[in-house]
Amino acid sequence: MTAPILVFGWGNPSRGDDALGPLFVERVEALNLPGIECLTDFQLQVEHALDLLGRHRVLFVDASVDANDPSAPYRHRRLIPARDASFSTHALTPESVLQVYVDLHDDAPPPCDLLAIRGEHFELGEPLSPVAATHLEAALAWLTDWLSAIGATPNTP
Repeated sequence: MTAPILVFGWGNPSRGDDALGPLFVERVEALNLPGIECLTDFQLQVEHALDLLGRHRVLFVDASVDANDPSAPYRHRRLIPARDASFSTHALTPESVLQVYVDLHDDAPPPCDLLAIRGEHFELGEPLSPVAATHLEAALAWLTDWLSAIGATPNTP
């Protein structure tokens, strides 16, 4: 059975702060919250449009070097389907995954949000930076408010 809420994080755990998406998802999964499924991958792919089927809400989570406000630990925004201007599917945006969903199902995807957690160091072999670890904790605290806002019953992360 498909859980109504999907928390999907992507990034490379071997590239320092790029691990923020998978680490966020790992922490959410450890909470064992009812009605929430967790998924991680190294990058978004067209096949991930299938993971949106039967969902009521989806939260995409990724590391970001630009969270609009350099003092903010994360950025949250609602996503809308949009075609990707790139020439390949090697690095898809969440908006393009939503557009693939629309193209496949001739229907709107479930409401989707992006949580971009600010990181600083993305070099191969680096550990998570102390600043990124602090931003991860702030993002996890934000999750409680998001779950309440969408009508889910959160436990405190």
